[in-house]
Amino acid sequence: MSAKLLAPPPALGAALLCALGCSSSRQGAPSDLEPVKPTFTLLALAEIRGQIGPCGCTTDPLGDLSRTAALVAQARQSGPVLVVDAGGLLYTQTKIGEAFATQEELKADLLVATYRDALGVAAIGLGANDLAKGPAKVRPPRQVVNLAAPADPAAQIATEAPKLVTLGKAKVGIFGVIAKDGVPGLAITDPIQASKAAVAGLRRQGAQVVVALIQAPSEAAASSLAGAVGGIDFAVAGLGLAAPEPDRIETVADQLPGGGFMVTPGNRGQVVSRVEVTLRKGPGLADAGGRAAAEVRIAQIEKRIPSVEGELVRLTADPTADPSFVAAKRAELAELGAERQRLAAAPVQPPAKGSYFTLEQVRIAKKLACDLTVQTQTAAYFKSSGESNVAFAKSQPRAPVPAGTPTYVGTSKCVECHDTAVEFWKKSRHAGAWATLEKRGQEFDLECTSCHVTGWNKPGGATLAENEGLRDVQC
Repeated sequence: MSAKLLAPPPALGAALLCALGCSSSRQGAPSDLEPVKPTFTLLALAEIRGQIGPCGCTTDPLGDLSRTAALVAQARQSGPVLVVDAGGLLYTQTKIGEAFATQEELKADLLVATYRDALGVAAIGLGANDLAKGPAKVRPPRQVVNLAAPADPAAQIATEAPKLVTLGKAKVGIFGVIAKDGVPGLAITDPIQASKAAVAGLRRQGAQVVVALIQAPSEAAASSLAGAVGGIDFAVAGLGLAAPEPDRIETVADQLPGGGFMVTPGNRGQVVSRVEVTLRKGPGLADAGGRAAAEVRIAQIEKRIPSVEGELVRLTADPTADPSFVAAKRAELAELGAERQRLAAAPVQPPAKGSYFTLEQVRIAKKLACDLTVQTQTAAYFKSSGESNVAFAKSQPRAPVPAGTPTYVGTSKCVECHDTAVEFWKKSRHAGAWATLEKRGQEFDLECTSCHVTGWNKPGGATLAENEGLRDVQC
């Protein structure tokens, strides 16, 4: 059930902004690869999966809706910007449990509003995580040229026709397509035929550049589809669960069979693909920044390969090692070798004639500035969803503790017999687990709370409704 976002108290908004280290500045990190004045900038996202804040519990977690908004705003200060998303936007999971229902809907509402107002996203593809609450909840209308008409009109997904966008002196055509098995269980028509028709139509309208938003089960499938279609200048890959983590992001655009290039953003908003496009007279479209990015990535690969080789030797010599781990390490080693070979052939400099582009895979890290309006709206979301989550938890019966079985008592009781252990624990990060959530206003967020309390949803353990004595990671 959807609900309106509530405005947070001024103190809550200010506290959250300070805790996240957000600046009122909209300036992001400069790029060494940017041309002085590109014709336009393409900012591409994919597989956000309901993520609005930093993803994970590392010391420098990536991904933040407010920082992405600031990145877009900074880019627009320099010239025309086109923001697109290949799909997989709305929900964290493809199936949503009852306890998560309201939180997920409120978050989807926030994402849709931010995409519309702060990011000004021009087009969004369709991914599996958009369909978690059924076709009627897919919003806004999506770019899909090969969606089959359902037998039941009520199951129709809102779509829009391929569109032509004017960016300064450039005309850019955009369409979306789903490859075979790109969205499991969804009925589609021939993706190649539908895409060829879309490309031809956009070119007739005067498109100088064509951008395809592709949902596919793998990078190979996305590249194969785009190459078979032809006429695509930039393909943005949304890959569902196959979307890469930041350390496996391709820093050089993948050249498509028959021409054009493909970029793959990081999942959950952790890495945004920024493509600076300069249109000039003359044939072709070249990757002008590939060499610099390739050298950085090659250095990373060469540092990683000895580590993987060592892990493989250790696993191979261990008779108890899981064969799947051994196979995974062998596959990783092969992938690293293949990527290094491909990067060695990356372009060196802009061509003398013709159009060119540079790609930067921007890590949405804490050093980037925040958009304070979006940050305040995010604080409001956490407050509203937290209140709803607690109310739901209180309505649920607690599992009884079986007679004669151990249960959770908390450090206030443990210290009576284990004072030395408790004093050691107080100096650890585990003792501040709950405080880290309070600083961000996320202590009642279902995606976070379970890892910051003790005995989550176990008999006698912490729940969202009752956790006062079991906050932090205890025994």
